[in-house]
This record gives sequence, C-alpha cells and structure tokens, in this order.
Amino acid sequence: MTTHRNGNLSIVPLREFVLVGFRGGVETQALLFALFLALYMVTIVGNLTMIIVITLDARLHSPMYFFLKNLSFLDLCYSSAITPNALANFFSSSKVISFAGCATQLSFFSLLVTTEGLLLGVMAYDRFIAICSPLSYGIIMCTTRCTRLVMGTYCGGCLNSIVQTSLTFQLPFCSSNRINHFFCDVPPLLQLACADTALNELVMFGICGLIIMGTTLVVLISYGYITVTILRMRSGSGRQKIFSTCGSHMTAVSLFIGTVFVMYAQPGAVESMEQGKVVSIFYTQVIPMLNPLIYSLRNKDVKDALRRLGQRLAAL
Repeated sequence: MTTHRNGNLSIVPLREFVLVGFRGGVETQALLFALFLALYMVTIVGNLTMIIVITLDARLHSPMYFFLKNLSFLDLCYSSAITPNALANFFSSSKVISFAGCATQLSFFSLLVTTEGLLLGVMAYDRFIAICSPLSYGIIMCTTRCTRLVMGTYCGGCLNSIVQTSLTFQLPFCSSNRINHFFCDVPPLLQLACADTALNELVMFGICGLIIMGTTLVVLISYGYITVTILRMRSGSGRQKIFSTCGSHMTAVSLFIGTVFVMYAQPGAVESMEQGKVVSIFYTQVIPMLNPLIYSLRNKDVKDALRRLGQRLAAL
C-alpha cells in the first residue's frame, strides 16, 4: 500500500492481499467453480484410491509403487493447497487472503511442486535400474535407498520453498495489494513489488531451469538405455508391459515439465499473467487429476489390484 506526502512515496506494510482470480460475471464464475470442483473431486478420489490400493495390496509393495504412492500424495497435497481457497473466492466479494496466509500458500506450493518434479526424475532412474539391471534391482533399490531418494526430493523442495518464499516476501509491496491470479505465486507477486526484482526473477528462472534440465536429462538418459534394452528383448509380452509402464511415466513427465517450463522457466513468464492463469489451471488442477488415471488405466498391475480391492469390498 502507498501514501503520498510532499511528492514522496511512503511504503505501508501490507497486511492482506486480494486474489483477483478470473474475469467475468456470475455465470462465468459459476462455470469455473463447477470446473474446479469437478477436477478437485476427481483428484481426491483418484489419488486417495491409488494410495489406498498400493498400501493394502502386498503385490504392489515394490519401489516403483512406493514412488507412485508418493506421487499421488504430492498431487493430492499441492492441489489441496490451492483449490479450496480458489473455490471459496469464486463467490466471495472480498477475495482477501492475509499476508501470512499468502506466504504459507506459496511456501507449501513451492515445496510440493518442486518435490514432484524431482520425484519424476527418481522414478525414471528406478525404471532404468529395474529394466537395465534386473538382477541387481533388489539390492540397488532397497527400502533404505528408496526412502533416502524420496527424502532427498523433499529436501530439494524445502530448499526451493525457503529460497523463493523468503526472497519474494522480503520485497516491499507498494503498487497494489491486488494479485492478478487465483492463488499466491511468485510471478504475480513480483508484479506488485516496488523494488528491483531482477534477482528474484533470475533465481526463479535459474532454479526452475535447473530442475527442468536435471529432470529431463535423467529421464532422457534413463529412457535411452531402456529403449536399447527393450529392442534387444525377444519376448513380445515383456516389451508390451515395459512400454505400457514407461509410456505412463513419460506422459506424466511431459505434461509436468512442459507446463512448468511455460510458467516459470522462460523469459516473459512474469508479464504473461493471463496466459499464466490458464497454464496454472493445467498444472494445479488437471495434472493432479490425470496422473492417477494415467498410471491406473495403462498399468495392468494397478488394474488387477483395483479389481481385487473391489472384490474384497463386495464380499464384506
């Protein structure tokens, strides 16, 4: 907020922000509310189902499904960090979020999204070991190592969250308190700052670029070796199963990396808020909803586990 005295700009610390959200009248807001609610409900049901099935079915107690369960958990959490507040604001006249609430939302969102990006790289490495070194797989991907890999992704997420949140909220906000977005994110917050944001943008582009390049490199190298191994296989059924599993993962990686790149790792991303809102719907609403569908519909083991769970429930 600002006041003007004798031509000088005086900065008054903000206590709250207003999430502008989407343009449009009551009908547009109602349509968006229905869309967000439908996507969120499918996200909750799909990811909770994956977590429950993997937890209860002993045949899915392997590193691959351990990572997949963590992916479902992350999808559930980072969608929940955004959607409930967005739903409430569609019919709210004030659309206010406190300064602390905004910082908390950004912190959790950065943590969870970064962790998911790193986890997708870990999942590619897991498939590489499983397919290219099957005899050593149980030794290399033991429970301890899998746990450490997942903890490492969370540590990376925490580091990025601390850096992004602290750098963003140490800025003075004086141009306005109206965030041109439906949740608290770095690009729209930088637009409100009345100080030089070059360092913030450099850090954002640098960290996101590093995560995207690192994950993409791990995925490409892993799947390069996997492709060579598959082509050497004589079993047609073995090839089909591997292609199905790896195809699901490649679809999830492509969707996630593509949208994050458009939003955070390209020049001009900070200025394109209208485009950013559309892209944000995709990676905060659509991708968390699609991931359990991608992994369940194209995975025979998961479909069999769902069938067994349904039979057990029907027998009760």
